[in-house]
Amino acid sequence: MNSNSQTAENMKSVLLTVDVEDWFQVENHRKCFPLDSWSSCEMRVQKNTHLLLDFFDSMDVQNASGMTPRATFFVLGWVAKRMPRLIREIRSRGHEIASHGFHHNLCYTQSRPDLRKDMAESKELLEDIIGEPIHGYRAPNFSISKDTLRIVEECGYLYDSSFNSFGINRRYGWIELPVHPVRGILYRLSDCLFELPVSNIHFGRCVLPLGGGGYFRLIPVEIFSRLVRFTLRKHHAYMFYMHPWEIDPDQPRVEGVSSLSSFRHRFNLGKALQKLERFVGNLRDCQFVTCSHYIRDGVLLGNAGI
Repeated sequence: MNSNSQTAENMKSVLLTVDVEDWFQVENHRKCFPLDSWSSCEMRVQKNTHLLLDFFDSMDVQNASGMTPRATFFVLGWVAKRMPRLIREIRSRGHEIASHGFHHNLCYTQSRPDLRKDMAESKELLEDIIGEPIHGYRAPNFSISKDTLRIVEECGYLYDSSFNSFGINRRYGWIELPVHPVRGILYRLSDCLFELPVSNIHFGRCVLPLGGGGYFRLIPVEIFSRLVRFTLRKHHAYMFYMHPWEIDPDQPRVEGVSSLSSFRHRFNLGKALQKLERFVGNLRDCQFVTCSHYIRDGVLLGNAGI
C-alpha cells in the first residue's frame, strides 16, 4: 500500500450527502401532492440547493489530507429533467452526482418492471446531463430490499446507499449486510455492487438514529457531534444526509397532514443551516469526501472508472 492509501486509510472520513428533492415531494406530503400536481407547485429546490453549494464552498476545513471538502448529491430525476443547469452546476463545483430515482416512489410499492424503469431512466438522464457515468443510487425513504438491490445492480450502479437500520420508521426497508465491512462503513454485496449505509449507533438491539435529516434537526448539535465522534472512533467513517428543503423555513405550510407529520417536517428548519455549520466545524480534523472517492480510496473500484 502506498503512502496516499495509508493516509486515506488512517484519516477519518465524513460522507456528506444531499437528497435533491423539493418540499412537496416528501412522503409525508404525498397524499396532498400526488405526482400529477407537482408541476403546479412552487419549486424552491434550486434556491435551497444553491445555498448548500455556497455553504460547501465556504467550508474552511481543508486539512492534512489536502482535500477540498466535497459532497454527494442524490438527485431526483423529476428535478433533473426540469433543472439540468442546476445539476451541471453541482458537478462543476466538484461534487458527485448520484441517483435518487425518478419519481420518488417507495421501491416496494412498485412492480419490478416499473422500478427498473425508474432506476434506469434516472441514471440515463443524469448521465446525459453531466456527460459522465453515474455510480450511486439511493432509494426514496430508504425503501430498500434484497430484491431492489438486484435491480440496482442490473441497472449498472456500482454502489447503493439506501440502508438505514433505524427500523422504527416503517417506510424504511431492510437488508442483511455482510458480517464484516470491506473498509469502515463500506460493504461488498456482490462482485459488482457495494453498500454504503446511513450511519446509526447500535446498542445491542437498540438503534439511535444518527444519519441526519430530521434527527439532525431534533438533536442538539453538540450532542449530535459527540455521538458522531463515537462513530468515527469505531468505524473511521460516518455517513450524513439531508435535503435542500430542510434549510427553508419559508416554504409553504401544508394543510391536511397530521400534527406529527407537520412537526417532523418543519422542526428547526430555520436553524438547520446554522447547525450544519457548527457540526462541520466540529469535525475539522476529518476529510469530507464523496461516496465514490471513499470507495476509490479503498482501492476497490480502480478498474471501474471511479
